[in-house]
Amino acid sequence: MAGRVSIDLFMTLDGVAQAPGGPEEDPEAGFAYGGWQAPLFDETVGAQVDEGISSMDALLLGRKTYDIFADYWPHQLDGGNSDIARKFDSIPKYVVSRGTPDLGRWRDSHHLEGDLADAVAGLRARHQDVHVIGSIDFARTLVAGGMFDSLNLWVYPVVLGPGKRLFPPDGPPAELKLLEASAASENGAVLLRYGWAGPAPATGVMGS
Repeated sequence: MAGRVSIDLFMTLDGVAQAPGGPEEDPEAGFAYGGWQAPLFDETVGAQVDEGISSMDALLLGRKTYDIFADYWPHQLDGGNSDIARKFDSIPKYVVSRGTPDLGRWRDSHHLEGDLADAVAGLRARHQDVHVIGSIDFARTLVAGGMFDSLNLWVYPVVLGPGKRLFPPDGPPAELKLLEASAASENGAVLLRYGWAGPAPATGVMGS
């Protein structure tokens, strides 16, 4: 049985997914709201995130997110986030990059090369539960090609305006199916899980 690929993203109500964790996470294009999620993170979202992390057996990351994670998580094995750090440390990490990423900073890290669809299929054959965390540009490619099983969006009641989005205004168009919608967390975040339904949405005329 083929494994699953899940994409995990924190997102504002207007679709911004850039730098939820901290001011220095991704200041590209002068993004001024890095760390926007931190004041709203609560126990319900934490439990949902922990559940996903506990089940994963591989991480699949874009180059920028990998560099951020590799600079942080290997140094947290005995810290306050040691459970997450040790889980990440114990599973393979796969990095998608057109360049040559420095993989020596984090054990069991591998450069995923070649045709992306073939590479993702290979991961499905080797693992049961692969997660993509953050990695907006890479996640956008996976969603556009339908190369995922579950798109997990934590949507917060915040509107920022500028910032990177999973769904750019120029498309491509796609149709998703809602798999699950959680009740709102203490601070108003809603976890929405979507699956792939097709490359373009169906159209019609209302009332016909």
